[in-house]
Amino acid sequence: MHRILLIDDDEHLAAPLANYLRRFDLALQSALRPSQGLALLAAEPFDALILDVMLPEMDGFELCRRIRRQPETSALPVLMLTARGDLTDRVVGLELGADDYLPKPFEPRELAARLQTILRRARPQAWSAATAQAAATLRFDGLVVDTQRRQALRQGQPLELTSTEFELLVLLAREPHKVFSRDEILNRLRGRDAELFTRAVDLLVSRLRRKLEPLQCIKTLRNAGYTFAAGPEA
Repeated sequence: MHRILLIDDDEHLAAPLANYLRRFDLALQSALRPSQGLALLAAEPFDALILDVMLPEMDGFELCRRIRRQPETSALPVLMLTARGDLTDRVVGLELGADDYLPKPFEPRELAARLQTILRRARPQAWSAATAQAAATLRFDGLVVDTQRRQALRQGQPLELTSTEFELLVLLAREPHKVFSRDEILNRLRGRDAELFTRAVDLLVSRLRRKLEPLQCIKTLRNAGYTFAAGPEA
């Protein structure tokens, strides 16, 4: 059963949500304040985090920033709860490294589906002979992507990537020079038809590019999308 931490100051939300998520093998634990949530993250392992934007002590953006700065939680999948229709909240959350967002009020079934998606992206899959080729290490000039260990090395140094950033890197690197549209990237990463939000893809690519610097692996094709352009390993 996956362990999920909810940080939200709505004291009436956690109990019914925990009961609902159990049917999907998701065990929910909650914290009403950021300080309490940080203490739980430091003391116990969690598989994903649900983080509200509006919180006491500090807002969810600052809390997400702190979580991403800590090596122990830098890759923890984060789903942010934002105000309905507030594009700014979504953009800022994605810039800070959130893996997904969900506007409030939300349907518990959609929350469960989104959690299952980011958990699938975050955990290593069961590898077999039939998937050996897909699991092969991808090697380029200055970059190595180990899909089995879910690790990327830039010039020999490990990169700290979120689960979504890693999946984007693998998606592009497995088919160099293929052009992926923004809509295709959204649908491939979420594993289902996605709400069209092209700004989210642009932000995700921008974050990944910064982490890959000084390598220039990802090119933008105007009005078309993105392609992986790293050269083969020398």
